[in-house]
Amino acid sequence: MYKIPINEIKEKIISSGKLDAEKLEERIKVKINELSGLISEEGAAHIIANELGIELVKENSDKLKIKEIYAGMKNVNVFGKVVRKFDVHEFAKGESTGKVCSLVVGDETGSIRVVFWNEQVDLLKNVNADDVLLVKNAYVRENNNNKEIHLGERGELEVNPEGIVIDKVRQGSSFERKSINELVDGTDGVELMGTVVQVFDPRFFEVCPTCSKRAMDNNCAEHGAVTPSLSYVLNLVLDDGTGTIRGVFWKNQINHILEADEEKMANFKEDMALFEDVKNDLLGEQFKLMGRVKRNDMFERLEFNVQMVEKANPQDEISRLEK
Repeated sequence: MYKIPINEIKEKIISSGKLDAEKLEERIKVKINELSGLISEEGAAHIIANELGIELVKENSDKLKIKEIYAGMKNVNVFGKVVRKFDVHEFAKGESTGKVCSLVVGDETGSIRVVFWNEQVDLLKNVNADDVLLVKNAYVRENNNNKEIHLGERGELEVNPEGIVIDKVRQGSSFERKSINELVDGTDGVELMGTVVQVFDPRFFEVCPTCSKRAMDNNCAEHGAVTPSLSYVLNLVLDDGTGTIRGVFWKNQINHILEADEEKMANFKEDMALFEDVKNDLLGEQFKLMGRVKRNDMFERLEFNVQMVEKANPQDEISRLEK
């Protein structure tokens, strides 16, 4: 089963005209009860869509739009313009070494990270921002609630294919601006604008350099003995005038907003006093966040899991208000 956000499944079912929103909610509850609560709301919606003959994904499409890509897909072909290119990261796994590099590519429907491993990294030497890429025979996986394209062993890359032009790139996938007081648990595709009113110290942990899963005592459950990479998470409390929410920022988002890298963050890990100036600089900053709302059951509060973040653009906000 592909991991499709529940709001998108509901939208596809409702737009088919076979059920309206009220009847869909009733049918989901009935389906969950029929199966003794052993399936999630997403699982129930999947079953209902299948019963109604509604196609949720374009499995046999030659070329997919980025909005049509979901975790779990294989043999994916997609065009995208390079929005951002990250530095090559080298790592050690046991006695062997490797390297990884990633890009963010986008089209008019959204953007997504594409990951290249080891010898695949050499394919990116002459790839630059604004180049158009054709990624072929790739697969899609989830990482920190974000979907990623991985080239894999059968994957291919074509740079600036003839006749293909992508003029407009939507940053993120179908994100809808909401106020904090409107947020509900489990909502995907949310865009927030908020001011930082509280900053917590980052938390650090070690991950496998190959799969990015937690590494304990230099061991990965999937890849065995590894030389782990440093990862980190940062919590900021944001206020938009209607309420406050804790935003959870992971490694890539932290590096972006702090203009940092793993080495710089490692210095903070060794001496957290160095982070005090960073905390003070963040207070009062305005950010546009895109991501997912999730309830933290331990602390009985909603949190915002950040997938993409940008500094607020005052002119864009003025234009939005004028419209």
